[in-house]
Amino acid sequence: MSLDNADISAGKNEIDIILPTYRLKPEKKSKFYPSQAKQISKEILEEELGKKVDDKWVKECADFGDGFETLSKDIADKIKEKIKCTLHIPRYKLVTQVTVGQMKDQGVRITSRCLWDTSTDNYATASFQNQHIWASAIVFGLYTD
Repeated sequence: MSLDNADISAGKNEIDIILPTYRLKPEKKSKFYPSQAKQISKEILEEELGKKVDDKWVKECADFGDGFETLSKDIADKIKEKIKCTLHIPRYKLVTQVTVGQMKDQGVRITSRCLWDTSTDNYATASFQNQHIWASAIVFGLYTD
């Protein structure tokens, strides 16, 4: 008597069928909405930069070196984590880009290009500005199936 026959004879002839878990479109409640992501990004930019950055702090970090690099990375991580927790979008990959610059009578343009599905993927932007610095946050929500 083989092992297969023993299982069948013991009444264990059930076969578990597991269906694929991928979905080509997100559910309505778990979709990336740019308006909500923009609001969260704007709140975090104002929290992090509004109270921390003053004239003394900018003079100490005059070369815009490691202090601002760490600050922009921390802000990007906080934005990404809060959006994940608040919006409940488990099948989305979030890419967050934060750029910080000093107000010194110069101009800047920030552009990006992506290849995505226009029915499921989107992005949100938020900006902050005071007399010392400017900041721009871009959050990309890319649906993964």
